[in-house]
Amino acid sequence: MPTLELYLIRHGLAAERGPEFPDDSLRPLTSRGIAALRKEARALNELGIGFDLILSSPLVRTRQTAEALGESLQARPAILLSDALAPAGTPAAVIQEIGRHARTARLALVGHEPNMGELAAQLIGARSRMPFKKGAICRLDFLVLPPKGVGELRWFLPPKVLRSIG
Repeated sequence: MPTLELYLIRHGLAAERGPEFPDDSLRPLTSRGIAALRKEARALNELGIGFDLILSSPLVRTRQTAEALGESLQARPAILLSDALAPAGTPAAVIQEIGRHARTARLALVGHEPNMGELAAQLIGARSRMPFKKGAICRLDFLVLPPKGVGELRWFLPPKVLRSIG
């Protein structure tokens, strides 16, 4: 049975909260954040890593993260938005969303903290959340999606390591 790869990604460096962006959902990535994500995508290409589909939170910074990665990867994945990945989403809602894409062999999810860390912990059976820096990516492997039981953490790379490869 082939392994199904699930990639969890925290959005890149975004504009600071404040009067310029009173609606947090509209905060965009900074130009530095976009450049860093493109470098990360080059690292993924170098490592032979790609996605068949990217599911993203609908917030501006996560959509821009999905787009920056997607357009820079060799195999250009489709990008879909999911409210389950928004800050108010729950791990249960995300797992349900994953189930809608059960035939996808390499699925990437772009979201927020602490959601990504909590989801990762739940999916691998850890007791505490995994802290995701902005732009961090981890790969979890499963035999079936939606995940039944505990997945295997294959790797968890901070953005600094990815950028050094890219």
